[in-house]
Amino acid sequence: MTDAEAYIALNMVPKIGPIRVRRLLEAIGSPVGVLSASKDRLLSVQGIGPDTAESIRSWESHVDLSGELTLIRDFGAKALTPASPDYPALLREIHDPPTVLYILGDILERDRHAIGVIGTRKPSHYASDCAKKLSYQLAYAGVSVVSGLARGIDTAAHQAALAAKGRTIAVLGSGLLEIYPPENKTLAEKIATSGAVITEFSMRVKADRQTFPMRNRIISGCSFGVLVIEAGATSGALISANQAGEQGRSIYAVPGRIDNPNAIGSNRLIQQGAKLVTGAEDILDDMGILFAEKPQLVPARAPELSGNELQVHAALGDDEAHIDTIIERSGLPSQTVSSTLFALELKKLVRQRPGSHFVKIS
Repeated sequence: MTDAEAYIALNMVPKIGPIRVRRLLEAIGSPVGVLSASKDRLLSVQGIGPDTAESIRSWESHVDLSGELTLIRDFGAKALTPASPDYPALLREIHDPPTVLYILGDILERDRHAIGVIGTRKPSHYASDCAKKLSYQLAYAGVSVVSGLARGIDTAAHQAALAAKGRTIAVLGSGLLEIYPPENKTLAEKIATSGAVITEFSMRVKADRQTFPMRNRIISGCSFGVLVIEAGATSGALISANQAGEQGRSIYAVPGRIDNPNAIGSNRLIQQGAKLVTGAEDILDDMGILFAEKPQLVPARAPELSGNELQVHAALGDDEAHIDTIIERSGLPSQTVSSTLFALELKKLVRQRPGSHFVKIS
């Protein structure tokens, strides 16, 4: 057994997490050594009780390591450990880095220039627009957008980064074979082709209330800072913001309406010292030391259209049109029209009106 395989096995053993794994490694020396250690040796390690020691001693009875390695290979993923030279440097610095980081796609050196974008799963129209605009500009400027693939703000952030042809990283609260929410499976596949989908959970782990808070520390751990866009008083995004602060990361927040309950948490973050963000420049100025030249926020000239964008833009006509009308005029599939309209919105060529109506912007 290699050390990498032993790390994967340890990650699948019940009742131990990254902190206990780190203590075990500090005391025993290697993951292979931990799996083969005697019960007395395991019990001598701080935080390891009889139940945990027994779980480690009997790991082969509840961990299908061979099956897990096969799933990783067949799915086209890879598994990095803290001993891997390609393990993200920023993530390695946090108090409890993942024992194993499963990756579909690629983590690149440029991803150290990253911002986590988080917020409510039920955003207002204003918050959704902010997430799209800011994520698009950050990605276009060369900043990797990190988020959690959840509904709402996360989805908008990932989609906008893709529309900018930039880098985006999705951090899952589940295994790679159990994408959640299921309707974002196609989005995850798109992200993996030009960015990465990552998780610390083994391939078949399903998302639950415990996995999401664990996921959140990875979003902030991978990032220079986190940007909170609309979060209620008890939002999970606030957990991520608190973790970012503990990790020494910068915290940014978009101000929301004072009468919007979903903005109470994000507004309170600003009261507590988070940097108020009105544009991507507010974040890029802080990150300026990371770039040799000040990055552009938008293309220097009006974008040229071709392919589906040109076809959908032409199908809009000169008056406001319902999306069904645009689909009929363009002859394109509904999903293609929806994603293309989104891209045109980000390029400020189309505006969405209530009731799924769209109109050109001069």
